[in-house]
Amino acid sequence: MDYLGIDHVEFYVGDARQAAFVLCSAFGFRLQGQGGPETGLPGQRSLLLGQGDCRVLLTSGLLPDHPAVDYVSRHGDGVAVVAFGTRDAGSAFAAAVAGGATAIDAPRTYEGKDASVRIATVSGFGDVMHRLVERHGAEGDFLPGAIEMLDGPPPPGTDLLRTIDHAAVCLEAGTLDATTRFYQQAFGFDLIFEEYIEVGGQGMFSQVVQSPGGGATLTLIQPDLSRSPGQIDDFLAWHAGPGVQHLALSSNDIVAAVDALGERGVGFAPTPDSYYRSLDGRLGAVDLPVERLRPRGILVDRDHWGQMYQIFAKSLHVRRTFFWELIERHGARTFGTSNIPALYEAKERELAAVRETTQAGL
Repeated sequence: MDYLGIDHVEFYVGDARQAAFVLCSAFGFRLQGQGGPETGLPGQRSLLLGQGDCRVLLTSGLLPDHPAVDYVSRHGDGVAVVAFGTRDAGSAFAAAVAGGATAIDAPRTYEGKDASVRIATVSGFGDVMHRLVERHGAEGDFLPGAIEMLDGPPPPGTDLLRTIDHAAVCLEAGTLDATTRFYQQAFGFDLIFEEYIEVGGQGMFSQVVQSPGGGATLTLIQPDLSRSPGQIDDFLAWHAGPGVQHLALSSNDIVAAVDALGERGVGFAPTPDSYYRSLDGRLGAVDLPVERLRPRGILVDRDHWGQMYQIFAKSLHVRRTFFWELIERHGARTFGTSNIPALYEAKERELAAVRETTQAGL
């Protein structure tokens, strides 16, 4: 199938307004639309946030039997839907079901004055679903008749974040290969990268699947149970099963983005100075000066096509089960072999104290 990229992600949250306040005030998202019983979405309140081409839908259940209520009770706030844009939602739905996905919502069309949107929903991993989205007409209308869009264009030059680059998924041990095959068979994704990651005494297996056009990318990770328990085990325990560990937001200027988000109160996982002392020997010349990367903790790596710059934000979730990543690509299409261990080492330093407190029962 011809997947165009990650159209949007939907979080199920306990309080959509509170979650929206955090993303708007800290990460620079803007409220673009809203929906609820008055717009034909019974039992829920949904807020649409946007920045650049990133779209995030926040949904809270208003009634005890709404799926968002059960999700939040089990997992806490988290990603419940990763939506893929496609040219033909009906064909994508049929192909996914034929390839092993479970049908959740059959194709349905939402019509507006200037746009029509056809969507269908199938199973993904754990309790996470995939919405297949086919759009026609005006780009600004997210879901005609269900999400009421707010008037007013964004202020020019204010978007530091551009797209949802990829989603990272934590899986239970022993399920990685089967999950990769599922995405190959149900969605036609390709396995583009795999490696074994060591962080201290921990180990994890990683495989990256991507749509043929490169627009939608999932990094799939499972723990190595023969090694010491670590952050993937923490996620599976604190989240009560597999789920999205982080979403990466692309930027055209990661240095400016880190500075701006830092001024708004976002913390970032620190990187030791030793990482930068060995940088030239590992990678050679890099596009961004090291003196701009070092004080901010930004990491740099390369693949066959170019360079990439990455950093993890500290988790703002009470369970520490979700966080954001920032990434700037200079031609790179996949992932390098040194950044991923360094990123997870940085996250391990952040989570170590949390793990000790949790294990102590405090």
